[in-house]
Amino acid sequence: MAPANKTRVAILISGRGSNMASLIAAAAASDFPAEIVLVASNRPEAGGLAFAAERGIATLALDHKAYPSRAAFDAALQAELVATGIDLVVLAGFMRIFSAGFVETWAGRMINIHPSLLPLFKGVHTHEQALKAGVRLHGCTVHYVVPELDAGPIIAQAAVPVLPGDDADALAARILVQEHRLYPQALALVAGGRVRLEGDRVMFSDDVPPADGALLSL
Repeated sequence: MAPANKTRVAILISGRGSNMASLIAAAAASDFPAEIVLVASNRPEAGGLAFAAERGIATLALDHKAYPSRAAFDAALQAELVATGIDLVVLAGFMRIFSAGFVETWAGRMINIHPSLLPLFKGVHTHEQALKAGVRLHGCTVHYVVPELDAGPIIAQAAVPVLPGDDADALAARILVQEHRLYPQALALVAGGRVRLEGDRVMFSDDVPPADGALLSL
């Protein structure tokens, strides 16, 4: 049975949007608790915009270079999100840092996926960081967005082994497979009200088994 009132989601991208595509595919199911109503990008040339438009989803290009400041860009994006009636913002390869005010406005209503097992390897070049550190496990993390970069409360993680002979590209490819599996599951939990943020802690509903709550796989 389809949810009576689906959570209205905006996905923000900066490129091809492979995670966006996995979310759109998942949301096509009638019982998925979220509806993707907008895909927006800070780069008008982002390939993911055409992908979304071809599937009947509204798109928006806000070129960050056209705005005099970070705050001005964030204000323009905020106005569009409000006008579209967005409940939840989902970052999928969105390569901009928001102002603290924007993040605070969406506290508990904005999530991101990061290609490492946070709190390890924040920032960029995470696969290179993991190989340099010599870790045996690497992976991806879905977390709530807070003003500090890649520091928000963790919703879900998936791990893969680091194999002998791995380079950054091979590791990235295996982790991307897990990202495409993990992010739709995590979005379903958040959009369906089975996960919520209380203060700086992620709380799971009683009907989410511990294994599903962690969503940790090897």
